[in-house]
Amino acid sequence: MRNFTSLALGVLLACSPVFAQVSFEDILNPDQSPGNWVSYSRSLSNQRFSPLDQITSANVDTLQLQWVWQARSLEKFEATPLVVDGVLYTVQAPNDVVALDAATGRIFWTYHHEPAPARTCCGRVNRGLAILGNTLFMGTVDGRLLAIDARSGQLIWNTEVADADELFSITMPPMVVEDKVYIGTAGGDLGIRGYVAAFSASSGEELWRFHTIPGPGEPGNETWSGDSWMTGGAAIWNAGAYDADANLVYWGTGNPAPDWDGRTRLGDNLYSDSVIALDADTGELKWHYQFTPHDEMDYDSTQVPLLADIPWEGEIRKVMLWANRNGLMYVLDRVTGEFLKGKPFVEVNWMDGFDSNGRPQRVAGMVPTPEGTLIRPHVHGAINWAPPSYSPQTGLFYVAHWEHSGIVAIEGQFPQPVGINRRQTTMGDVALEPFFNNDDEAFGVIRAYDPATLDQVWEFNLGNITWGGVLSTKGDVVFGGGKDGYFVALDAGTGELLWKASVGGQVNAGPMTYSVNGRQFVAIAAGSALFTFALPE
Repeated sequence: MRNFTSLALGVLLACSPVFAQVSFEDILNPDQSPGNWVSYSRSLSNQRFSPLDQITSANVDTLQLQWVWQARSLEKFEATPLVVDGVLYTVQAPNDVVALDAATGRIFWTYHHEPAPARTCCGRVNRGLAILGNTLFMGTVDGRLLAIDARSGQLIWNTEVADADELFSITMPPMVVEDKVYIGTAGGDLGIRGYVAAFSASSGEELWRFHTIPGPGEPGNETWSGDSWMTGGAAIWNAGAYDADANLVYWGTGNPAPDWDGRTRLGDNLYSDSVIALDADTGELKWHYQFTPHDEMDYDSTQVPLLADIPWEGEIRKVMLWANRNGLMYVLDRVTGEFLKGKPFVEVNWMDGFDSNGRPQRVAGMVPTPEGTLIRPHVHGAINWAPPSYSPQTGLFYVAHWEHSGIVAIEGQFPQPVGINRRQTTMGDVALEPFFNNDDEAFGVIRAYDPATLDQVWEFNLGNITWGGVLSTKGDVVFGGGKDGYFVALDAGTGELLWKASVGGQVNAGPMTYSVNGRQFVAIAAGSALFTFALPE
């Protein structure tokens, strides 16, 4: 199960830098080591904001390519790297872990996991790693959670989370809280019963498990007709968040199954298309909010939950910001789950408001029909897995997403795209594709929103759609990219294009930034390679 470079292990370790311990305090308070990036979105709040300010809106136009690491895999490259004291760790899909010199791109070691045959919905992908101490954690497409020594690349333990033969898989980055590692199961489109589980970071022992579909006798089971709850989906396949004061962990859940035909699963289908808040120690459900009750449009709510403290009606409020695949943007109280505000952020025609409890009010007839119904947004959503960002410096919420997309929903059938080039809908290819967009077709944007009002502040039109995320920095720069293979830097306050670079492949991941020996780097996965940029020395 180990596959090192041609250097002998002893020589390899002798040439490697000193590997420091990553404590949970480091993970919880990443600003104490601002040059590192120790979790998927840098912080457990998922703000994807960096306090590094060597690269600024005034000098970002001088960024230069520093090094490129070319993966052997031709799978989609959706992982965000981790960086700890000058060592960069990333995943070569499906499940190879690679340690690189973060300043030069030189490989230290590679760990290879050969997954058992597993059926996945949308590619053999992996979105990243977690770290605690000197141990890296990775979920695998064949349903396992691995612990790997960050210094040597040697396997420490290997635990089965779910049975791949029963159509479970794992694509999400794990999350570490205290001495626990959390991981969820993908496979919702294939008819699993989804869950998230906590494991001991030291031993791999399972500590608790929470099923995202309630069983008989549990509150919410009545929202599934018959035995539909047993194969109802509601997978968890993207990053979670953690609030230390409330001791709550949060995840978004996927669509109910079957995707397009709800006649066999009548009811709201809890807790599909929801955010769930669980006690971090016990897994007890504390609250939930369902974004799309009885979903028949595959509007997975597996976006990355973003936690922020924002001014709200004259006081600072602990909120969760959520740009959802269903075309609606939300502000929720992250402690209580109270619905504070919801608003469309793209063209939406399936609902026309919220009731007093925050439940979306459906427009009559906006459901799949035998003759077909035009529903906006598209099945792939206004946004999909791409991580957003929040800058406490500007107070703005940054989201990369699609505009002007729709589907014709036919009862019991895969919906047909409307207002969107069919080649656009492929889920994050590696290579560039010819693109000739008409004015009436969908396009990609990076937008800034005021989280208190959910009003748009600025927009940068990417032209082609995007499967990539965004990063904001103290240097007042927002980084992002799209399907056309450009990596862009925008002014965080105005959205003005400051710099762009062609990376030769589709951007399907979230950017990140780190520093080594006082020099700031920005990294992005595109195509099948990892690109890093810095200012001229």
